[in-house]
Amino acid sequence: MPLPEPPWRKPVRQQLSRELIVDTALEILDREGMDGLSMRRIATELGTGAASLYAHVSNKDELQELLLERVLSQVPHEPPDPARWASQLRDLCRHTVGALIAHTGIAQVALATIVPTGEASFSQAEAMLGLLRASGLPDAQVAVAFDVLTLYCTAFAVEANAIRSGQFSPAEIAERTRQLGEYMASLPPDRFPSLLALGPLLGSGDGERRFLAAIDLVIAGIEVLATRSSE
Repeated sequence: MPLPEPPWRKPVRQQLSRELIVDTALEILDREGMDGLSMRRIATELGTGAASLYAHVSNKDELQELLLERVLSQVPHEPPDPARWASQLRDLCRHTVGALIAHTGIAQVALATIVPTGEASFSQAEAMLGLLRASGLPDAQVAVAFDVLTLYCTAFAVEANAIRSGQFSPAEIAERTRQLGEYMASLPPDRFPSLLALGPLLGSGDGERRFLAAIDLVIAGIEVLATRSSE
């Protein structure tokens, strides 16, 4: 059994690699959020200088793309099954949002990335497109449904991250909801009849139930359109 290093010797540094940098960045992100993430902060964590990181990662923008790729690679995919494409699509959306919520700030990166071009992003797109095509929907409508679901999943994760990160405390949310309800109730009913009638339902229920209800609504629409196209 080898002896431990004497305490006065410098510890042996890990060999720098892109994978190690992304691993370390993800750990910092989970602890401190996106505001605490920087190339200098990662270098400090690794016991090296920031300049040494740039041999593996060009800049923070590229680092964020690599982080998004790492998170999306954790989303499980199944081969499309025409007999159960709807439940598969529902699960894929749920797992995608779960992965984005698990790492604060990643959803904002996904929303700001117009066309992700990494392998995990392509695999994610292929999985969703395959399920949408398995529904029998025409390809032109598949493209629209893909856009809608991708944007909704990402935007929902951004909202959920904002709440979970403490940006808005439960007390602040409850107070703002109360104030908004009182204000909306004072609106003239002749001008805003639908808003007054549906106001209590807007945003009601917990986040996961609202999310899944929205996905089910989209799936129901896909089923109707797919049936029409086959007639």
